[in-house]
Amino acid sequence: MAELRLSMVFFLFIFFYINLSTVESSMGRVRHFKHPDTKALIEVSCQTTLYPALCIKCLARYANSNVRNEQQLAQVALTVSLYKARSTRSYMLKVAKELESIKAKECPALRDCLQQIDDSINQLSHSIRELRRFDLKAGMTDDLFWQIDNVDTWISAALTDASNCVDELPGHRMSKMKATIKGKVMNVAQLTSNALALFHRYAARYRSATNKIVLLD
Repeated sequence: MAELRLSMVFFLFIFFYINLSTVESSMGRVRHFKHPDTKALIEVSCQTTLYPALCIKCLARYANSNVRNEQQLAQVALTVSLYKARSTRSYMLKVAKELESIKAKECPALRDCLQQIDDSINQLSHSIRELRRFDLKAGMTDDLFWQIDNVDTWISAALTDASNCVDELPGHRMSKMKATIKGKVMNVAQLTSNALALFHRYAARYRSATNKIVLLD
C-alpha cells in the first residue's frame, strides 16, 4: 500500500512538472512576442519588397516595439536604411583617407561613390522628417498628397544614388577592400529599395482614394 501511495505521488509530481514546464514555455513565447500583430505586419508587408528575407531580418528586432501600422513600419525601415548608409559612409571615409595617403588609383571612383552616399543620407533624412509630419487626422488634403510625393521622390533618389555608387565599383578583379565597400553599398541600396516598397504599400490607400474621387468627379 505504501508503495502504491509513493507511486501515485511520483506520478502526480511528474504530471504537474510537465504541465508547469509547458505553461512556462508558452508564457516564454508570449513574452518573446509582446505584440504578435506587429510580427504579422512585418512578415506580410515584407512580402511586397524585392528582398523579403532581408526585410524581415532587419525589422524582426522591432517585433516587440510599438509599431502598429504601415506608416510606422515605413518609418522604421527608412531609419534602418539611414543608419546603414551612415555606417557605410563612415567606413568609406576611413578607407578614402588610407587610399589618398598612398595616392591609389581608386580614389576618384571612391570619392564619387562617397558623394552619392552623402546624397542618399540627406534624402533619407528628408523623407523621415517629412513622414513624421504627416497629419492623418486632417484627412486627405492637398498637403498630405504633396508630402507623399515628396517622400516618394526622396526615397527614390536615395535608391538611385546608392545604385549609382555600386556602378562606380566595377565587379572585375576587385580588391578585398573594394569588394567590402561594394557589399556595404549594395546593402544600403537593398534596404532603401525595401523601405520604398513599404512606403508605397502605405501610400497606396491614399492614392487609391484619390483615384476614386477623380472618377466620381
